[in-house]
Amino acid sequence: MKPTSLAPLLERFFTERLMRQRQASPHTIASYRDTFRLLLQHARQQLRKEPAELAIDAIDAPLISGFLDHLEANRRISARSRNLRLTAIRSFFRYVSYEEPAHSLQIQRILALPSKRYSKKLVPFLDRPEVDALLAAPDPQAWYGRRDHALILLAVQTGLRLSELTSLRCGDVHLGTGAHVRCLGKGRRERCTPLTKQAATVLKAWMQSSIQTPDGWVFPNARGGRLSSDAVQDLVAKYCIVAAKTCSSLRKKRVTPHVLRHTVAMDLLQAGVDRSVIALWLGHQSVETTQVYLNANLALKEQILAKSSPYRSHYHRFKPEDSLLAFLKSL
Repeated sequence: MKPTSLAPLLERFFTERLMRQRQASPHTIASYRDTFRLLLQHARQQLRKEPAELAIDAIDAPLISGFLDHLEANRRISARSRNLRLTAIRSFFRYVSYEEPAHSLQIQRILALPSKRYSKKLVPFLDRPEVDALLAAPDPQAWYGRRDHALILLAVQTGLRLSELTSLRCGDVHLGTGAHVRCLGKGRRERCTPLTKQAATVLKAWMQSSIQTPDGWVFPNARGGRLSSDAVQDLVAKYCIVAAKTCSSLRKKRVTPHVLRHTVAMDLLQAGVDRSVIALWLGHQSVETTQVYLNANLALKEQILAKSSPYRSHYHRFKPEDSLLAFLKSL
């Protein structure tokens, strides 16, 4: 029996299953695409075969488990990101179970791979001095410095996701009366986010400094193409190192583009904005998603503590025990 080739199944999964039948969002397709690019590169190293030559039975449960462990060990991904990669792989093999039922035993073993449990930590965010230091880090005399300053400012003011920032086109930015940006977020939900006067001024100066068409990227790379997610993560990490020279608290924090999004949510929450409005601002599907910011908001908890009545307790000054009695007690 001739082995079933992986390539045509994977191609049909993207073109027919995801794009035509499920009409998955561009963000979902991009996430699944990146997962399989990494998986096929790992398989090439392990099996010494080119991805186009692989059979479907070569991608088994041990290989996938090793791939996920490799991502954690070498790319330093979190358990949450590991589970997202596993979700994409499961989706593909559920599709394969209908197309190639002869591989059902292999598929069952893959689908049985468990998601990794993880502790839910408090969301990290930056305070105002840290944000100011980060915004001051890019070089205003350089082209990329002005671009990066505008990108970071837009991120900490609007709370756009990383994918929403990199996919922003000039036609999505309105800088007239009622300045705002329009983006397509998770679940193909379109939303508009208003801009402050400062952000609108910086964006206008940046967009006027280079010749850009309505279909052009707001934040292009040096070749005029779309700025990659990895490039944005690298530039934020780079400027965090620079900003830490003037703001020492940044040395203890791992700053990512998503931390900037958390910072917006915490600013709104500390300003007294209702959770439902914050969920609308950030493009959350449920208000419950915003609950994590309440858990991390120490200032809000301190305000609640100040309003509560303290318990009646008596303060007693500590008096050490007599040295001789302490010696006898220790025997």
